[in-house]
Amino acid sequence: MSELVARTGRLQQRYEGGSRLVAGCIPYRFRDYCEDDNANSAKVVELLMINSPSGPGLLFPKGGWENDESAEEAAVREAIEEAGVRGDLMDFIGYYEFKSKTHQDDCCPEGLCKAAMYALLVKEELELWPEQSTRTRSWLTMSEAVESCRHKWMEEALKDFSAWLAKM
Repeated sequence: MSELVARTGRLQQRYEGGSRLVAGCIPYRFRDYCEDDNANSAKVVELLMINSPSGPGLLFPKGGWENDESAEEAAVREAIEEAGVRGDLMDFIGYYEFKSKTHQDDCCPEGLCKAAMYALLVKEELELWPEQSTRTRSWLTMSEAVESCRHKWMEEALKDFSAWLAKM
């Protein structure tokens, strides 16, 4: 198997209306919850979040959406690069706008970003992934994830994800 490498640079970065376009996902899995060995016990949803090398709090994998890929392809790529997971991209959760202090550039001096976020049902956790030296993975319950979100917009995405999950 060839080595996975993270994309770097901004040459292929997409912009729209003064915002840098990014794509990401909320990785999740189901865990059987058995308090009394009841065969009808509910499945617990666990969410995968990653640390940020630049400060406290946890994040969902996301990053620049490039000219040679769809938003879905970018979200899947970011899940592999940042969190080391593969799975099935389920549904589009929504667009979320935020301001990034670390991603200001000539095309987007204000640091405005618009993130396309998707639900990703995790099928595989990779032993080796491109950003494993700077990222750690944490599986959290829904309430733990809400408390751990580094950014307000990710809390909003989590609320929308929770509503989507309830309709499944």
